[in-house]
Amino acid sequence: MHILVLAIVQGITEFLPISSSGHLVLVWQAFDIAGWQVPEESQGERLILDVAAHLGTLFAVLLYFRADVARMTMGLAKAFIGQRSPGADLAFYVVLGTLPLVVVGFLMKDLVVTSLRNPTIVASTTIGFGLLLYAGDRIGMTVRRIEHLGFGSVMLIGCAQILALVPGTSRSGITMTAARFCGFERTDAARFSMLLAVPAILGAATLAGYDLYQMGSLQLGLDAAIAAVLSFVAALVAISVMMNWLSHATFTPFVVYRIALGGALLYLLYEEWILDLFGF
Repeated sequence: MHILVLAIVQGITEFLPISSSGHLVLVWQAFDIAGWQVPEESQGERLILDVAAHLGTLFAVLLYFRADVARMTMGLAKAFIGQRSPGADLAFYVVLGTLPLVVVGFLMKDLVVTSLRNPTIVASTTIGFGLLLYAGDRIGMTVRRIEHLGFGSVMLIGCAQILALVPGTSRSGITMTAARFCGFERTDAARFSMLLAVPAILGAATLAGYDLYQMGSLQLGLDAAIAAVLSFVAALVAISVMMNWLSHATFTPFVVYRIALGGALLYLLYEEWILDLFGF
C-alpha cells in the first residue's frame, strides 16, 4: 500500500511547482506518525524507492515531450557531422543547465540524504519559494520562448536548480521561477524545466540503481519497479493538466497551495508553541 501512495504522490508532484521531494519526506513522516505497517527500510532504501518513482516520471516527460526529445536527438546526430541545428542547441542548453546541479549535488550528497530531509525545512522552503514563484510570475514578462534561450539565461536557470537539493524548494518550481524572471512565457518556462529534469532524474536513478545492485534485494527491486510504473501514469496526467492550465492561466493556484501547505505544516509542528504565544 505504501508503494501505491508514494508513486501517486511522486507522479503528481514531480512536475508541478510544489516540490515532489518535500511531499515524499512528508509522506514518510505521515507513515511513521500514523503507525502504518510500512517495511523498516533504511534511509538508503527509502531513497531508492523515491528515486524509482522519479524514474517513472522520467518516462512520462520523455513521452509527453517526444517531439523535443526527437529534435534534440536528431540535432546531436547532425552535430557529429558538423551541422548546427536548433535541436542541437536545445540539447546543449539542457546539458549546460544541468552541470551546476551535478557538481553541487555530488558534493552535498550525504547532507541531502540526511540533514536536509526535515519537516521544518520542508515547510519553510515550501512557503518561501512559493512566494518567490509568485514574484517571478508577476514581475517576469512573457516575451521569450524556448527558441530564445541563451548562455546567460540557461546558466541562471541551472544555478537556481541547485536550490532544489533542499526538500520543499521544488526543482520544477525554482527553474520555472528563474525562467519567468528571465521573461519566458509560462508554457515555455515549464517546458524547459521539464526537459532539464531528464538528465537530473537519469543521473539520480543511475546512482540508485547501483546502490540497489549492491544491496542485492529482490523484494526492494520489485517494489521499486512498481513505484516506477505507477508514478509514470500519475505524472503523465499531471503534465497534461499543468501544460493545459499554463496555456491560459498563471502559477497563482500553485503558490496558494504551497503557502497553505507550509503554514499547516508549521502549525502542526509548533502547535503548542503557537498556542502559548497567543495565550490560548
